[in-house]
Amino acid sequence: MKPESITKTNTLQTLDRGLQALKIISMRTGGMTVADLAAELDIHRAIAYRLITTLENHGLVARMRDGRIVTGAGVLRLSATFELQFRALAQPFLHQLAEDAAATAFITVAQGDDCTAIQVCEPQMVDFRMSYRVGSRHAITVGAAGLAILAGRPPSSSDTDAVKQARQRGYSITHGELQKGAIGIASAIPLNDANGRLPFEACVGIVAMEDLDTQRCARLVMTCAGKLADTLTSP
Repeated sequence: MKPESITKTNTLQTLDRGLQALKIISMRTGGMTVADLAAELDIHRAIAYRLITTLENHGLVARMRDGRIVTGAGVLRLSATFELQFRALAQPFLHQLAEDAAATAFITVAQGDDCTAIQVCEPQMVDFRMSYRVGSRHAITVGAAGLAILAGRPPSSSDTDAVKQARQRGYSITHGELQKGAIGIASAIPLNDANGRLPFEACVGIVAMEDLDTQRCARLVMTCAGKLADTLTSP
């Protein structure tokens, strides 16, 4: 094997281990020790120390006083950058959905027990439209957006009938749940990593203050969700 091939292989292996380490640490809410990480990755503790030091130098992990390793603030910066890129990629799809459905279109993401609208697009070719503010927040257990996000998760014993129905249909629909007279339709954006976990949870939907052709609009919303997923996960 050529020296450059050896170097390339070793570099990729190290990068892969570093990413695995970051993923494992991020899933431990109480943090973990270097010894625990070495055991998880099945590597020597000295290698685990080097991985942690590299991640720490980039602000992706931090050391607690008791030696536990936790996710660092650098991950938040990456997350913020991803949201900006995601919104830029989603904008033309959201605009098309708003015009096709003649309703206000939105993208909502899960944030703990709530969900928050991060992008909104109003239709231009209608006389009346519903205003929906970016940053609007409500409990994830209510509203078309919340139900769609819950339906995108694996089945749970705590699922309500509305969530089960949304999972079966591929979309949620609510009437006057958050605002009197409002009709909402939403579908989860199916984003899974190689291990089947969601890197983040989001849905796309529409809301209007008048009767909609719900079947047609549901198809439009689900199609938009699929296109967004394809765009974000395509090689």
